Amino acid sequence: MSIGDGKATVCVPNECSKKPEEVEKERGQWGTKAEFILTVMGAIIGPGNVWRFPYLCYRNGGVFYLAGVFFIPYFLFMFTCGIPLFFLETALGQYTSQGGITCWRKICPLFQGIGYASHLIIIFSATSYIMILVWAFFYLFSSFKSDLPWATCGNDWNTDSCFDNSQNLSIKSRLNTTLPVLEFWQRRVLNISGGIDEVGSLRWELVLCLLLSWVICYFCIWKGIKSTGKAAYFTATFPFLMLLVLLIRGVTLPGAVDGIIYYLSPDISRLSDPQVWMDAGTQIFFSYAIGLGFLTSLGSYNTYNNNCYKDCFYLCLLNSATSIVAGFAIFSVLGFMKNEQGVDISEVAESGPGLAFIVYPRAVAMMPMPQVWSVCFFFMIILLGLDSQFVGVECLMTSLVDHFPSYLHKGYRRELLLLVICCACCLLGLSLVTEGGMYLLQLLDHHVCSGTTLLLLSFCQSVSIGWVYGADRFHDNITDMIGYSPYPFMKYCWRYITPLVCFGTFIFSIVRYSPLMFSNTYVYPLWANILGWFIATVSLSLIPLFVLLKILQGEGTLRQRFLLLCQPVADLNQRRAPSAQETSELKPLN
Repeated sequence: MSIGDGKATVCVPNECSKKPEEVEKERGQWGTKAEFILTVMGAIIGPGNVWRFPYLCYRNGGVFYLAGVFFIPYFLFMFTCGIPLFFLETALGQYTSQGGITCWRKICPLFQGIGYASHLIIIFSATSYIMILVWAFFYLFSSFKSDLPWATCGNDWNTDSCFDNSQNLSIKSRLNTTLPVLEFWQRRVLNISGGIDEVGSLRWELVLCLLLSWVICYFCIWKGIKSTGKAAYFTATFPFLMLLVLLIRGVTLPGAVDGIIYYLSPDISRLSDPQVWMDAGTQIFFSYAIGLGFLTSLGSYNTYNNNCYKDCFYLCLLNSATSIVAGFAIFSVLGFMKNEQGVDISEVAESGPGLAFIVYPRAVAMMPMPQVWSVCFFFMIILLGLDSQFVGVECLMTSLVDHFPSYLHKGYRRELLLLVICCACCLLGLSLVTEGGMYLLQLLDHHVCSGTTLLLLSFCQSVSIGWVYGADRFHDNITDMIGYSPYPFMKYCWRYITPLVCFGTFIFSIVRYSPLMFSNTYVYPLWANILGWFIATVSLSLIPLFVLLKILQGEGTLRQRFLLLCQPVADLNQRRAPSAQETSELKPLN
């Protein structure tokens, strides 16, 4: 029997002073169901669907072969962790009508630290993730020149070893040359230094792009969900149109079939490699935006009886389908590159920024009307990144407003607080637009904004709902909301399967840990790795610290304090009434 099998509901100070309908009136709701769907689409479908998933499919044995090769571990994580946790977070927000911090105070006060930990990670993520927009804006503006600056040598930033198609060099001579697109990225855009300990000077063009990105982000969410939902009509749908255009163009290029064959080529032996399973799990957690509170905040603006069960299932399928389609678009272009230059796809199929800012720009430079295709691609990247960026900041604002509703609902205080947060994040982001900023960005992304931190947050969420609040009770709450009982597999995942998979993957990541490297050549110094783990530990340590703090602040025996903090507040719609014994046992002490 779980701790959460008790039915008593108790009132935490300052939580029961307002009626639920009064809170909903103050917080507002989505104008239409489409606004919720589109905003969640924007939050979970980002640049990672375009560059990370196709690369992982290729590297880990292709996509299709009977039931699939990479898809075997991918689907396993999707149905045991991805969809159950996606549904859990969305339903949690809808049921409590609270953001990612105060929802835990209402449903399980003992685990408030989960909300604080995830929001600290959001701050780091918002500060670093916006660099995708910064680079994309830089490339977009460069695309309007008569000649794409990364297409040829002879520019101020090029070295003597630069080689382009206009030069007739033997294959042997090409071994000691560098491509103009690579020099544009490293020497013109980043002007990258020799290591993380060489910060260098600010890149002022990137500073202006950073400022532009934050200004756009601010005005997308400055009126809360009223502006966020309206912005999503464009920012969440137009990238799909761009992706369709790029797909059609890609598959009609000479050599596209070769790239698609590489994308689909199976390698059954890869299933015995534990790294394949690790990659699949990381991709699910990353692309579904699990563990960050995004889904909880967005779900909190739904009406109480919204069918979030069906919404979550279809949104998860749409996310994965988008990744697959993006793979066809990207690898058809890589096949074209192979056909044009005789470059093996294994040499150009890179992950992360390398695919978006080196490989694809190199490909569009070889197409007819390259400026048009370059503008289309980078505009799509900007919109994909902008969605995820402003949803993360909106999630942070939702939680702060829910935490101080009586203060931030007055006048323009919310807008002013949002301005302060955007300015602070912009100032922190200046360290990422220095000559050594790329090293710091990768350090933050590797240690803080993905990987093991999301695994542990997801593990804690599953345990708190599945064992402390009670999987059966939460399942009943959802039944009360949507009008029918979800598939029982969900509650078994919350209680048993998801925690086991998350914890097992975390242990595997520790056992297989290797020092962080940059571009397979630069090894981060020990102090940098320690710094990264320290920042990640600061975030995750908020979970046990809040458990300890809340228990110490309570009155009565430790058992009474613990049981009291495991119960939801009294203004939640609990379908099962408390028994007389539970009411007397959990009665708040005066």
